[in-house]
Amino acid sequence: MQRFILKKKNHITLISGILIILAFTSKLAFKNIDIFIWALAIASILGVTPIAIQAYQALRVKVVSIDVLVTIAVVGAFFIKNFEESAIVTFLFLFGAYLEQRTLNKTRSAIKELTEMAPETALKQIEKGEFREVDVDEVEAGDILLVKTGAKVPVDGTVLTGEGHINEASITGESIPVNKKKDDKVFAGTILENGTLQILANRVGEDTTFGKIIELVEEAQDSKSEAERFIDKFSKYYTPAVLVFSIIVGLISKDIELAITILVLGCPGALVIGVPVSNVAGIGNGARQGILLKGSEVIHDFSNVDTIVFDKTGTLTIGNPKVAEKEIYTNNIDEILGYLISVEKESDHPLAKAVIEHIGDAPAYTVEKTDVIKGGGIIAAVNGHRVAVGNVSLMEQEDVHLNKKARKDIASFEENGNSIVLTAVDGELKLLMGIRDQIRPGVKEDLQKLKKLGVKNLVVLSGDNQGTVDLVARELGLTEAYGHMLPEDKSAYIRELQNKGHIVAFVGDGVNDSPSLALAQIGIAMGNGTDVAIETSDVVLMNSDFSRLPHALALTKETAKNMLQNIIIAVGVVLFLLVSLFFSEWMNMSIGMLVHEGSILVVILNGMRLLRYKIDLGQF
Repeated sequence: MQRFILKKKNHITLISGILIILAFTSKLAFKNIDIFIWALAIASILGVTPIAIQAYQALRVKVVSIDVLVTIAVVGAFFIKNFEESAIVTFLFLFGAYLEQRTLNKTRSAIKELTEMAPETALKQIEKGEFREVDVDEVEAGDILLVKTGAKVPVDGTVLTGEGHINEASITGESIPVNKKKDDKVFAGTILENGTLQILANRVGEDTTFGKIIELVEEAQDSKSEAERFIDKFSKYYTPAVLVFSIIVGLISKDIELAITILVLGCPGALVIGVPVSNVAGIGNGARQGILLKGSEVIHDFSNVDTIVFDKTGTLTIGNPKVAEKEIYTNNIDEILGYLISVEKESDHPLAKAVIEHIGDAPAYTVEKTDVIKGGGIIAAVNGHRVAVGNVSLMEQEDVHLNKKARKDIASFEENGNSIVLTAVDGELKLLMGIRDQIRPGVKEDLQKLKKLGVKNLVVLSGDNQGTVDLVARELGLTEAYGHMLPEDKSAYIRELQNKGHIVAFVGDGVNDSPSLALAQIGIAMGNGTDVAIETSDVVLMNSDFSRLPHALALTKETAKNMLQNIIIAVGVVLFLLVSLFFSEWMNMSIGMLVHEGSILVVILNGMRLLRYKIDLGQF
């Protein structure tokens, strides 16, 4: 019976409203007091029933809830035959609860949209190379799947054949489609806008990136911030205190109606709901923007960060060395580039890959003999010539003359943080290349935004040599820069900052960053980083877009401010109602309940503003 009544709560609200309208119509239009009284009495009994059931359920677990206060107030008003007050209070309370639920459902829609994006079926390759539609739960790692235009990618995988553009907004927050071809990675939940792809399933189900996003966001909703825990504890004592206070006032004043009104006006509904709705809306906004905030506690800590420490490679820089500078010492450069790319194709060194990528198309030559010099480079016979590719040490070993200009160029390249690749043919220097990891585009501007948002210290820690790290720090305007840092050195430095009272965020992407990500008050992982780094962190930038970092910080600050606003609104309304009750003649139970329910809607709507929040670039 209790379950049935609670299930029909909205219907009861509607009937109560109709009865109240009937009551006042009969009194004002037809002067029929009997119908007026009976309609309000029935509305009171109907309306208080679901509220009383919720109060009873709360008392069973030893909680004095808002429902308990309202039930006592309505029953008291009914017995002193103030049917007008009892009927209106129950209706407003039930109608307010209905509006709250509808508004909260809209707030949670940002999270719900994520789960609705999850793919349900897949075209799986079976015998004879045919594809059959199966439930996505039947797909296993290693299966070959077909994705057609307009379909969702069902798993994380690698493209085997085909080409097309995929909308990755569900993963990265970026609406511009990304071109995918053979060997490219694709993610579950993304949509193929054109083309046809065959993919190899790498990660399925909850192990996909999309599955982890949903899991992390759901966990974030369930977590509670320090403010929420305080309010929960506060409400636990505050609600019984209101009950005791109303009893004392009633005993002293001998005014039962005044005591009952205090119960209604003292309800802490807006206070209880205000902070959680801000948190859910803030987390929902982040999820839409490709930013995972793992819980309400993260919002509180991140909003107060004053120091951000960065790993260099893959965070401030792209993590993919490229040819940044070069000097040519010959007239037949095309032929030399052909020799160079032919030799470098024999090597799997990262610098060799950078050279090959830079040269691109060039005439290929047969490499007849190669000799890898450890710590120096590579020597090979190409088209009847002896070709040496490597560092200064290798050139000296090969008796290659480095004139004054060449040595000046080498020194200049090294000052700029480059790794040096020299190419000599038959003992003569032909080409100098400087290779370095490139700074991410737009990072300097993003760091300036972080400073404007109140971050006082921007620090880079790297395992690279100090000269390279200093170069990056100068270019980006960082506060401090330290090279030759092992994982344990990074952790020790973060601990030192914390001991000085700083609230530290660490941004990284590798396994070696995991200790620092875990130690910092806020660990921020780039989405293309390792699983360990992502699992250890508090915030994940899903598409590794550094520009999302200022938005993430601004969002947490705005969410924290929104929480404070809701607390002030909630407490302010309760104080206003109680003061008005004692020092004015117009305040009564019905008006108090109307204002009370209005305050709940105000804090919910205020929290919902966060769903549409965007960082104001004009302030930068």
